[in-house]
Amino acid sequence: MGLILFLIVGLIAGWIARALVPGPDPMGWLGTIVLGVVGSFVGGTLAALLFGGSLELTPSGLIGSVIGAIIVLLIWRSMGGRRVAV
Repeated sequence: MGLILFLIVGLIAGWIARALVPGPDPMGWLGTIVLGVVGSFVGGTLAALLFGGSLELTPSGLIGSVIGAIIVLLIWRSMGGRRVAV
């Protein structure tokens, strides 16, 4: 059950991050889940390192997941550059 909850939180965090960061993102729901899961890992790890917390599911952890997903999305965009349709 923990894995399913982890994927659902990843989907929500990825969706919120994509909604908050303007610009087109050509990724489907699977890419959104991956973005949210990686962002959750990044945000949760950073929060645990900075504030000495644990890696449990909390409401503040969801906010950290969204912030981490935004960071990952911005890094992904900067690494990929702009793609121009021909």
